[in-house]
Amino acid sequence: MPGPGTFGPSSLPASPRCWKLHIVRQLQQRDRRQKTMFLDLVEAYHRLLEKSDLLAHFTEKLPPELPNDPVHLPSGEEEARPVPDSCPSARGLQEEMGGGLARSSWSCGEMAYQVVEKNRALSAQDGLLEEQRGRLAALEARARELEEMRQWLAQRVAGQQDRITEGKEAYDTLRAHASHQQGALRQLEEEGRELVERLVRVKMQAAEDQNYRNERIDRVKQARLSKELKKAVKKTVNITETIDPPAIPEPPPRKQDLLEVEACEKRWKRPFRSASATSMTLTRCMDVMKGLLDFRKRRGHSVSGLPEARYPSIPVRGVSCLPARAQDVQEAHHSEVNAVCFSSNSSLLATGGADRLIHLWNVVGGLLEADQTLEGAGGSVTSLEFEPSGCFLLAATYNKAAQLWKVGESQSKETLSGHTDKVTAAKFKLTRQQAVTGSRDRTVKEWDLNKASCSRTIDGLSYCNDVVCGDHLIISGHNDQKIRFWDSRVPRCIQVIPVEGKVTSLSISSDQLHLLSCSRDDTLKVIDLRANNIRQVFRADGFKCGSDWTKAVFSPDKSYALAGSADGGLYIWDLESGKLETRLYGPHSAPINAVAWCFAGTHVVSVDQGRKAVLWS
Repeated sequence: MPGPGTFGPSSLPASPRCWKLHIVRQLQQRDRRQKTMFLDLVEAYHRLLEKSDLLAHFTEKLPPELPNDPVHLPSGEEEARPVPDSCPSARGLQEEMGGGLARSSWSCGEMAYQVVEKNRALSAQDGLLEEQRGRLAALEARARELEEMRQWLAQRVAGQQDRITEGKEAYDTLRAHASHQQGALRQLEEEGRELVERLVRVKMQAAEDQNYRNERIDRVKQARLSKELKKAVKKTVNITETIDPPAIPEPPPRKQDLLEVEACEKRWKRPFRSASATSMTLTRCMDVMKGLLDFRKRRGHSVSGLPEARYPSIPVRGVSCLPARAQDVQEAHHSEVNAVCFSSNSSLLATGGADRLIHLWNVVGGLLEADQTLEGAGGSVTSLEFEPSGCFLLAATYNKAAQLWKVGESQSKETLSGHTDKVTAAKFKLTRQQAVTGSRDRTVKEWDLNKASCSRTIDGLSYCNDVVCGDHLIISGHNDQKIRFWDSRVPRCIQVIPVEGKVTSLSISSDQLHLLSCSRDDTLKVIDLRANNIRQVFRADGFKCGSDWTKAVFSPDKSYALAGSADGGLYIWDLESGKLETRLYGPHSAPINAVAWCFAGTHVVSVDQGRKAVLWS
């Protein structure tokens, strides 16, 4: 039962009873701990008291004079010693024992104090030990968790290794299958290439046969027309009889006429080139003779027989005057200027640069006056060309497209997109509404401007840096140091001329008989298009091609070749003598990228990498 002043187990809630029991246990524990520390001291004190009482008891019983025999203490702890002759009195011995007792008490106190200090240090060490044990338990728990995690990760690694092994086996199987499929694909590609080559040869042979038959028929018609003209000259014609002379029927060619043509061919022994090159003079003669008889004049025809709309007028080219001095200097663009060209009337100039802008300038009184800015190029402008009629402007850009502007409008009219890399050249063809572009995606594309669609893609085999166009001829200059010739009527390259250096630009003469190329070997080359060989090579001390898009041009009358150098100078060569005619230095302090010679032959414009456009006269 609980004693007085205490409560029963049901009188208080569980929580007060718990903390009270805890306090009682703590007190009992402290009592036991302190009692344990003082047990040795208490026992020593009790032994000391016992010895003191025994000593006092023996002192009272001692006689006044003690014998000299040694006295043995009953405790047996001290050795026998001789008793002096003069023994002190009992009071002296008692005082001496009291002093020893006092000293013993002081020693006991000192020892008790040391015991207390040691117990305090022991308590601190116990607390530290408990803390270390708690940390050890936490670390052991963490170690168990990490061990479990390691086992789980090891299981995952084993599973991943199994999956990797399975994937590697599947990959090896697929790789072997892919190698087999690639071998089959290469075999099929080779077979397809052989079939395409056979088809091309067959078509080429058919085209040559057809051109040969057409040429024979034209010659037969020419012979028959000559005979009819001779008869007509002998016949007297009355102008008042009729307004329209009767049309002369064209009977089919006779076998005898064909034999005569073949005999003429054997005498001439002229190598076959193409229908357009062979029958050009004959066609013009026929047109003139038919005009005398007031026949209906026929237009030019392509191989397919469909009429091609040509430009009504070709720019009139004047006698070229050598430039002597810089007449005007303009900050044309915000960054380097890449392209420049004149319109057919020689009064409008276009410049294009890396700032994605095209500026139009009027040449008035020997000065350049800003006229219009064309925006929306989408990339650096690399090439510019006016349509021969001067109504449209075609630009090549680094935005993988070429754009067509109508002069007077600020927004582009058409965007020719289809290349997969930068477009480096864009030129009009001689037939209306057709254009050609060259790109760094190793292709040359022909475009129908009416539909803004690609009509043909030519694989150029290398980066194309520039193109020019003839009647049915497309010429492209490439990064692999070659100039390639393509015929619009033949699906393959018809001629390749190697040059020593990357081709940076091409320029065709006004009569389409000569081609001027500029290359990175710091030379200009004139190519005879009739013989397809290099006729002249121009080089000069100090001349250096400044970039992969440096442009060189013929003069309008094909008397000179003009190019800009990396040192900021203009170099002009005489085509007749093959020597350097003049070297001009002026405002240019950066490499010259492009030059243009107006069709009238009076002005030259050069643009450089330092944003300048310079007018020379």
